[in-house]
Amino acid sequence: MKLNKFKIPPKLMPYTGVIYFMGILITAHFFWKFTVLGDESDTIVTFFGIDISAPFTFMAEHVFKMVNYFLTLFGYDISAEPRNVLRHDNGNAVRIVWACTGIKQAYIFFCIIAFYRGPFKTKLWYIPLGIAVTYLFNIFRISVITGIIYKHSDWFDFVHEHLFKYLFYGLIFGMWVLWEEKLSKRKKQE
Repeated sequence: MKLNKFKIPPKLMPYTGVIYFMGILITAHFFWKFTVLGDESDTIVTFFGIDISAPFTFMAEHVFKMVNYFLTLFGYDISAEPRNVLRHDNGNAVRIVWACTGIKQAYIFFCIIAFYRGPFKTKLWYIPLGIAVTYLFNIFRISVITGIIYKHSDWFDFVHEHLFKYLFYGLIFGMWVLWEEKLSKRKKQE
């Protein structure tokens, strides 16, 4: 029995890169969703039932300290409380939990570049650079969200669940576009 190779219709050929990007993104997202489990209010995170909480706990505490540092630097009167709670002087507060670490977004970026075409040697420096960008964006994201809730606590759901979630994925898409347009074909152009 001969297997036919999957063929992309000619009309979709200009979009093959985006189709592959979306396929890797969706696969990575659902793999994470079904294998990395943890309650938002809990500190236990598991992967196929194995406790992998340590890196998430470490990163949640790190993000907590960095956000506290930056908001204090920018003049916010904020107090650091146990369980990674940052509280403004007016009582509005956020809690930095394991899902706020940016680890999932770094993992998705890693998967997209690692499983996409392109020179391996370029991937060796571009993946760590992209992970550093996701880390910095995550610190910025949590800092802005925490700053916004000082006067607008009712905006939390919108900025956390919608605005910054889509900005984060937009950033990952932008880094993939840079990869696709400039870096993945570098050897061929030289």
